[in-house]
Amino acid sequence: MKHKLLAWLLPRLIYCIHMFLRYSIRWEFVGERYQSGCDPYLLSFWHARILMMPHAYRGWDGSMLISDHRDGAYIADAVELMGLHSSRGSSTKGGARAFLKMIRLARKGHSLGITPDGPKGPVEVVQSGTVQLAKKSGLPLRAVCYASKRQWRAKSWDRFYIPKPFTRGVFVIGEPVYAGEDDAETLIAFQKTMDDVQMRADQYFS
Repeated sequence: MKHKLLAWLLPRLIYCIHMFLRYSIRWEFVGERYQSGCDPYLLSFWHARILMMPHAYRGWDGSMLISDHRDGAYIADAVELMGLHSSRGSSTKGGARAFLKMIRLARKGHSLGITPDGPKGPVEVVQSGTVQLAKKSGLPLRAVCYASKRQWRAKSWDRFYIPKPFTRGVFVIGEPVYAGEDDAETLIAFQKTMDDVQMRADQYFS
């Protein structure tokens, strides 16, 4: 009973926090914003910065890969409340099933969303599965990162990023980067674009 109550309550709490921060922060956008009907791509953002991502992707026709663990269930339910779809799976549970589902979605013309350092890290390090997903789907990776002038950082493994209300925020959207023939070189290229976009976002208000 307690778990059922928590499973109902937490997604709605996350949703309410997201909506409060969405409207109480003055958001800016740097780079090409998502538009309905645009060419599909692999939306990529760090695990710590998932909270506000649905704000930049309202009406998105893609699917986010979210951990199949219990915490992931809360996040998946929350993003569903925000109008976004998800595929459940991780490197340790349900990964192959979710991977195949996402490949099928990509081949039907949908974008995909991932946290390349999730669900357990290492923090802000792109994992090899991201390269394989990009190669199999044929989609370019597009790094996205948000930051705010004032924020909290949780004491979690990823130092979860929570913008403070009534401040300024920014989304930085990178250019598409395609996977090459060499997996190691592609991994370096993906890491570089993720790092560059994060640096631009984090330094935007400095």
